[in-house]
Amino acid sequence: MADQNHVLFVEDDDVIREATQLALERDGFAVTAMPDGLSGLEAFRADRPDIALLDVMVPGLDGVSLCRSIRDESMVPVIMLSARADAIDVVLGLEAGADDYVTKPFDRANGGREGAEDGAPAGALAFGELEIDTVGMEVRRAGAPVALTPTEMRLLLEFSSAPGTVLSRDRLLERVWEYGWGGDTRVVDVHVQRLRGKIGQDRIETVRGFGYKLKA
Repeated sequence: MADQNHVLFVEDDDVIREATQLALERDGFAVTAMPDGLSGLEAFRADRPDIALLDVMVPGLDGVSLCRSIRDESMVPVIMLSARADAIDVVLGLEAGADDYVTKPFDRANGGREGAEDGAPAGALAFGELEIDTVGMEVRRAGAPVALTPTEMRLLLEFSSAPGTVLSRDRLLERVWEYGWGGDTRVVDVHVQRLRGKIGQDRIETVRGFGYKLKA
């Protein structure tokens, strides 16, 4: 196990938990799979995994509360899993310290990425001190690498495809999330704020009543 990345997976659905554990193990991960939040927290404290995958709706201690407890003790990456089409799950998870989220079923995990990449220019882009490699999927700010989650990267690619153009929240939902959150724009606002914190607060401007734009 010392040579493997160790994943803590908390999921109360037996079929999903067992199938996902097998898939992760086939890909070379060591997996600790738990059916509820309390046992998940105990496993986290005992094993100190490299990453935690947490379903939102688990018994005992829900995924958001579990994420908050983990974040109080560690900066290990946390990915939230949710089958509910309600942005509040995502917003609460991100506010609790999650790094990103995946929707179930997992074939939607990359939802919106294709559309965002189709619209983004190929090659290296520069906006002030911000550099975006749209081929290598790398971002630098003042020469230093910037670590973005997949969702943050898709969002930045969408902005970089139309610098200086105001993009409405509805367009961003369609292009990045494929309306996966029922038109609720809170998930856009949360991700824009997180992205600003990494690439510069003034790089993405708010156009009140319309949306956001990337400063060209």
